[in-house]
Amino acid sequence: MKKIHRLLGSAICAATLLAGAAHAAERELRVYNWADYILPQTLKDFQQGSGIKLIWDTFDTNEALEAKLLTGNSGYDLVVPSNQFLETQIKAGVFQKLDKSKLPNWKHLDPALLKLLDSNDPGNQYGVPYMYGTVLIGFNPAKVKAALGDNAPVDSWDLVFKPENMEKLKACGVAMLDSPTEILPIALHYLGLDPNSTNPDDYKKATELMLKVRPYVTYFHSAKYMTDIANGDICVAVGYSGSFYQFGNRAKEAGNGVVVDWRLPKEGAPIWFDTFAIPKSAKNVEEAHAFLNNLLDPKVIAPISDFLGYPNPNADSMPLVSKEISENVGLTPTADAQKTLYTVSPLPAKAERERTRAWTKIKSGT
Repeated sequence: MKKIHRLLGSAICAATLLAGAAHAAERELRVYNWADYILPQTLKDFQQGSGIKLIWDTFDTNEALEAKLLTGNSGYDLVVPSNQFLETQIKAGVFQKLDKSKLPNWKHLDPALLKLLDSNDPGNQYGVPYMYGTVLIGFNPAKVKAALGDNAPVDSWDLVFKPENMEKLKACGVAMLDSPTEILPIALHYLGLDPNSTNPDDYKKATELMLKVRPYVTYFHSAKYMTDIANGDICVAVGYSGSFYQFGNRAKEAGNGVVVDWRLPKEGAPIWFDTFAIPKSAKNVEEAHAFLNNLLDPKVIAPISDFLGYPNPNADSMPLVSKEISENVGLTPTADAQKTLYTVSPLPAKAERERTRAWTKIKSGT
């Protein structure tokens, strides 16, 4: 009987272990992220270290993500909205609050950057900031010097908002993002107004400012400027900080003699964040927190910044990031420069219509 009991005990133990192994193998995490927005090795290391199977899908626009979220059942455990969309989606009730007791690595995040994100996510309750950047001025040093001389105000929005400068730059080409949500807050802030204003009179003032320089803008486009500035086809662009870094490197690799530089204007600029958040419909919440806590490890996030060319809000990771990124003040703002940055928030419908009308008028030049 003892032998039978031992055999039965062994069989039960083996069955329990097999069941446990099967349960472990079933652990999974479904993530919806921007395309090409993670270091592949990070995913391999997490899967091997945690035993959690990653199902990783990608999207190309915030609108595509939002459409999935607003169905009420996205099918994902983690998604990556930008801060403006995060704010809208928090208000729509599509996310669940983070359990920070399961995120001990939260302590590594930069308090100053968390404070900036707080305007979109009050109390930093829903979003884990991933990467960030700014909208600033990229330029070809040689061509701008030829047009404006040695004292060209490349560190100021004066470069693109003063008609006397833009008139001289027209010959070498000036591009701006085709985005009222990016450009008009900059114009408002330059005028000393609230970048998130809901006052129609403020948009009239911003429109007047833009119409004065509109004749000298080569085009408005949110992607074309990247290759054009790397090829030397334009000399100034208002665009995303990381894009100038990436396409500046492409110009170097091409050996075409084009140099791309960029500056964070002294008056300040909008800052954007991409954030990880957990939908209310998520089925694998424990696994989501495990992934996020791993991502908050300075040694894990630093190589991702190197791979993507963007700084991250993890203060303890930045000394581990390439100096080309961490010590470039156009990519990684100094503590003083951070004080001049501001986030852009979604506007009420009436104000959004006002902004859209203003943008239509600006682009038409009338």
